[in-house]
Amino acid sequence: MMKYIILFLLSISSVMAQTPKAETILAKVDDNMFSQTKVSESTMIIYGKRRDRTMTSKSYSKGIDETYTEYLSPAREKGTKMLKLDDKLWIYTPSSDRTIQISGHMLRQSMMGSDVSYEDMMQEKELIELYNASVIASEEINGRTAWVLELIAKTEDVTYQKMKIWVDQEYYVPLKEDLFAKSGQLLKTISFGDVQKINGKYVPMKMNYKDVLKAGKGTDFIINKMEIDSNIPEHIFNKGNLKK
Repeated sequence: MMKYIILFLLSISSVMAQTPKAETILAKVDDNMFSQTKVSESTMIIYGKRRDRTMTSKSYSKGIDETYTEYLSPAREKGTKMLKLDDKLWIYTPSSDRTIQISGHMLRQSMMGSDVSYEDMMQEKELIELYNASVIASEEINGRTAWVLELIAKTEDVTYQKMKIWVDQEYYVPLKEDLFAKSGQLLKTISFGDVQKINGKYVPMKMNYKDVLKAGKGTDFIINKMEIDSNIPEHIFNKGNLKK
């Protein structure tokens, strides 16, 4: 009996010795998920009770503070534009020919009827900057071996006070995220797939956002094309560009 206990303890010690520090894992995830610049063309599928809606868009981002998105289709949404500069977000709708700033309680609202909130868009900061992390397990998920990390927010102004994240042990990209409120209630899940290598970084090209407080299949976000570290003209991130 003692022999098996010793072997069990030795096996645990071996696994623990091979486990990188949580901060090292988060730093590698951030390195894959963030770039100096990104230009992407995407399709968003919003699964509804009666019908599904599909939208296409083109987005530009520079670092973590500047993001510009223009919706290309369908006709009803074409020309809608969003601009994020630091902690401010504006949306322009061609039907009203108005630009409004999204702030306060409006940030918690659904973006274009999807399972993604405007607040989710604003929280584009590196995980290692927002959370203290610990490795709690190693699990298989979708045929991949992943580190499971528990993340606790460093400050109270972070949208999700707790996260559980499954990180691919080979590519260091998230495979799944569970997002919790301060009370511990699960609010949202994000599933990642179709990991591709672009300009030296591993990027999940398909994501499903699921607001667990709503019925339905959630929202698929599919990246059809992405350029990393390409040149973006400065005027793209100008507020005056919204009405052009």
